[in-house]
Amino acid sequence: MREVTYFVACSVDGFIAHADGSHDGFAQDSAYLQALFAAFPETLLTHFRAALGIHGENQRFDTVLMGRKTYEVGLKDGITNPYSHLQQYLFSRSMKTSPGEHVELVSDDAVEMVASLKQRPGKGIWLCGGATLATTLFANKLIDQLILKLNPFLIGPGIPLFSGVVQQTALDLTNQISYDNGVLLLQYQVSHFNR
Repeated sequence: MREVTYFVACSVDGFIAHADGSHDGFAQDSAYLQALFAAFPETLLTHFRAALGIHGENQRFDTVLMGRKTYEVGLKDGITNPYSHLQQYLFSRSMKTSPGEHVELVSDDAVEMVASLKQRPGKGIWLCGGATLATTLFANKLIDQLILKLNPFLIGPGIPLFSGVVQQTALDLTNQISYDNGVLLLQYQVSHFNR
């Protein structure tokens, strides 16, 4: 069975963005990004991959899940097909059609759709953002791993890692990397599942 990985940057106080959706304060220095994208090349937006000459095969993921607000960050800049090298799913109840030709809109049952995706052959499934979507998937035991890029700053009010209440859950730390800029990459396996 394929695994769903919630791979996302967050602040020390547990926010994935400012309240307005902006990402000021998150690490953007080139040495960090080079190291990060060497390990996770498929998480780089398509237009950056082309500019940097990254054309290799996806290492970990072949599918990406995006909540509406996450998708709209790029849409504001005219990016309708952010990860053309992955199978892309956009989850929204308010959108009627997908702005991207190769982005499949899921407006009905996110739980059923993701459970079905996990049963299909392929590489891992990347949940790249969407605090509401993350909460729904986590509550239904569909998130298998968390990979947090813990940035060394406090946001204050912002968009949390999970938008709703999640039950207390044990996480097994399986890997950690410390970058020179103070970012910690923490990889956890969710251990509350009865597999």
